[in-house]
Amino acid sequence: MNQRGREAAVRQILERRPVQVPPELCADAMRRGGRMLRRRTAARQLMWLVLLAAVIAFVVWATMARPWVEPPSETTPPLTGW
Repeated sequence: MNQRGREAAVRQILERRPVQVPPELCADAMRRGGRMLRRRTAARQLMWLVLLAAVIAFVVWATMARPWVEPPSETTPPLTGW
């Protein structure tokens, strides 16, 4: 399609009568958007709650296990010079 053909097609589209929008479309869109927003907010809160639980579990484990402390020796050094 050349330039004039495209321009003619665009003019034809623009000269048409606008499509009638159903009156309940706005209310449906608002309801769906509100539902999506509530789900997204709930998912975000759940993720923060899971993250907080993981941090608390890690802190409790770290205080109980003390991974930064060297474990005690299992064997005793040889005793010489008695």
